[in-house]
Amino acid sequence: MRPYELTLTAAADAIRSRRLSPVELVDSVLDRIDEVEPHLNAYATVTGERARRAARRAADEITAGRHRGPLHGIPLGLKDLFDVAGTATAAGSRVRADHSAPGDSTVAARLSAAGAVLVGKTHTHEFAYGLTTPQTGNAWDPDRIAGGSSGGSAVAVAAGAATFALGTDTGGSIRVPVALNGVVGLKPTYGLVPRTGVTSLSWSLDHVGPVTRTVEDAALVLPALVGPDPGDPASVPAPRSVHPPGAGTDLTGLRVGVPGNYYFDHVHPEVEAAVRRAITRLQDLGAQLVDVDIPMARHVRATHWGLMVPEATAYHERTLRTVPELYQADVRVLLEAGELMPAGDYLRAQRARTLMRQAWARLLGEVDVVAAPTVPATAVTAGSETVTWPDGTVESVSDAYVRLSSPANITGLPSLSVPVGHDSAGMPVGMQLMARPFAESVLLRTGRAYEATMPARKPAPVA
Repeated sequence: MRPYELTLTAAADAIRSRRLSPVELVDSVLDRIDEVEPHLNAYATVTGERARRAARRAADEITAGRHRGPLHGIPLGLKDLFDVAGTATAAGSRVRADHSAPGDSTVAARLSAAGAVLVGKTHTHEFAYGLTTPQTGNAWDPDRIAGGSSGGSAVAVAAGAATFALGTDTGGSIRVPVALNGVVGLKPTYGLVPRTGVTSLSWSLDHVGPVTRTVEDAALVLPALVGPDPGDPASVPAPRSVHPPGAGTDLTGLRVGVPGNYYFDHVHPEVEAAVRRAITRLQDLGAQLVDVDIPMARHVRATHWGLMVPEATAYHERTLRTVPELYQADVRVLLEAGELMPAGDYLRAQRARTLMRQAWARLLGEVDVVAAPTVPATAVTAGSETVTWPDGTVESVSDAYVRLSSPANITGLPSLSVPVGHDSAGMPVGMQLMARPFAESVLLRTGRAYEATMPARKPAPVA
């Protein structure tokens, strides 16, 4: 096995025991980037020389007995929304063509302090305002979409071109691409991970979280990210529940809610079958399955768009008026639509969110986890604009992919996407787990128990 094929957990153990040098691991990942980038285009910028210097420094520190923890010497990709001093944060846009970050984002600084090695900035849909990341190909089939907007991060991890990565999630932008690329993504509770120095899409919906090969890997990354930050007014102290759960597959006593509405409506039959098999696997591990109804389901889409569109437009107000021609057409039309939205609609969306949070709190008083598909279909062919369901209903690709993930953004609840198989074309399927606020440990325990019963995952076989 080549070093880039190692999971974060395995690589960290090998580095700690000095069976693997950070230099060997980083060189292997950089070689893998060179190998797959012509097919995938996951990276906006590759910081190879910087990474090699950091790897040598990590190796020297570890040799001298100054091991910083499980992320020391581990190659990292950052979505091109995260500021890193001296590098561009282009956010996938010509609007930022001349940008240079004056300092590190809070999470970039925390990962650097933990010893992680930045190998590059990954592609995003322009300003994270989309669900496809059109410049990047899917790790399992480059002719299909990567998913967005953290598509570059998901593809890099899936292909072995990063051992882990960070993404952002405003309506599913971590969970959608990880589901489409067969890796793991965690959207933590709102406020748990600070967003200072991260380009915003919609400040009341934005989350930062890890993209990893396994749930066990995500459990190692999360503690390095959390904690209050005066630069982010939404940030909160980290509860003990973010620390990695113990290993084991016994889920006795866990109550898993299985939705009878919304989450299995207009879902591809192969996706539904794979997710239901995974839910049955949780039951085999001791979990109790409980039928649940998703509250206020018919209001989800309007509430999400009613919050996101005006907040995004407000963030871009100056450049939208001064350099509108620099935006991509799909993003520009959404930003301009936000200028036409009445303030009353935004306030009604805020009230609907409050009611939705209360209703989900009642639901999660009855169960510990809700299990459902992450996205209703696997990755479509690049350039596809619609999805047609068996009953003849036609839905836009963006609406289809965001539909099942956005409730966790509206409510701020933590959500974990775990790979649960492939469809008949070999494309990955993801299962989404949701829990009450700050119950990340419950999600990680559940996801780890499931993946422990499955074959080990290797990097995608990129063409």
